[in-house]
Amino acid sequence: MSYLILFTLFIPHFTHLRAKQASSILFFELILYFELFLFNEAFSVFLHKHCPVVAERFSPTPWCWGGRLQTLVCVLLKSRPPVTYRNELIRTVDGGQISLDWVDNEASAVYPQSSSRPTVLILPGLTGNSQQSYVLHAINQATRHGYRCVVFNNRGLGGEELLTPITYSAASTTDLERVVQHVKGLFPLAPVLGAGVSLGGMVLLNYLARKRRESGLVAGITISVPWNALKSSESMEEPLNWLLFNKYLTNGLCRAVTRHRRILEKVVDVDYVLKARTIREFDERFTSLLFGYKSCKDYYHDASPDKKLPNTAVPILCLNAADDPFSPQIAFPVSVVKSLPNVALLLTAHGGHIAFLQGLFPRGENYMERLFSQFVQAVFENPKDIKKACGIKEDQMSE
Repeated sequence: MSYLILFTLFIPHFTHLRAKQASSILFFELILYFELFLFNEAFSVFLHKHCPVVAERFSPTPWCWGGRLQTLVCVLLKSRPPVTYRNELIRTVDGGQISLDWVDNEASAVYPQSSSRPTVLILPGLTGNSQQSYVLHAINQATRHGYRCVVFNNRGLGGEELLTPITYSAASTTDLERVVQHVKGLFPLAPVLGAGVSLGGMVLLNYLARKRRESGLVAGITISVPWNALKSSESMEEPLNWLLFNKYLTNGLCRAVTRHRRILEKVVDVDYVLKARTIREFDERFTSLLFGYKSCKDYYHDASPDKKLPNTAVPILCLNAADDPFSPQIAFPVSVVKSLPNVALLLTAHGGHIAFLQGLFPRGENYMERLFSQFVQAVFENPKDIKKACGIKEDQMSE
């Protein structure tokens, strides 16, 4: 790694603030350390009472300030708690299959009855699955409280065969709807909370917006969501971001296509897809075609959850960092969130993408994981209070 690249990694990502309007400068000042944006005072009181981490100043690892460095170091150094899964394959209406990885937590002393044990449904990122470090840590946090967890692996990423030439996209919520129905069918008395990371958060928010009061979920939490797919793509195509992240993720997407080439070549030109050098090129040649969009721009517009938040009807907490190279702060829906009673947007100046590392040797529990742990517990242990705080009546939400 050259000295130039190393130096650039340490530079906090506030480049979008230059030459912008005065409000952008104010926004920079607001999130110099952290800021919790929400409209509803009652929801704010609830979060400060039950999730005290929202009032903390996030101090990143001293030698790891820049968003790029936070993101890279997290991948390289973060520990991987041991988790034993029970795998289940469920079929879809189109003849495909989805791989679910369960941690039933039958030893739960707090919730010994499986039928009513609170369940956390986890949606990993773009090329992620149940083996990602952030998933393992989330499960470790949730099971400590006695909850059950299930990881929704996107089609083709959970080790299962692709039975139909359909994979996944940030805009498609059909598979998530199938998974929620399946989980609720198995445990109709158990409340289910959705936790989405990066692309998984986009899918979750799009699902909550489409299903509104019929989502089957009691709440949602998202980490490092790209709020505007086009602006995220532009950020990821900056030279250094392409070299460090975009190229790697594109290769991962292409490897998945190669693995399922036999069935996918029925609907796309696989050789052309595999020549993609950016995520946008991949989406132009593969994702947008597979899901019937006229262009990649149309797909990105449909996939972006920023303008859809007003359609959601359950309590939602979103965590983003201003120096996230995947999710530029210029796209954060602050003005939208400020008008909603059920959505809170917690922003930190540092933290990168799915990182939020703290401590001199950041392998253990971090800010992101503590927030996840506190919010999940707050939702499950105070169901009536959080509904009241968000102005949700008992008969307005299907569980």
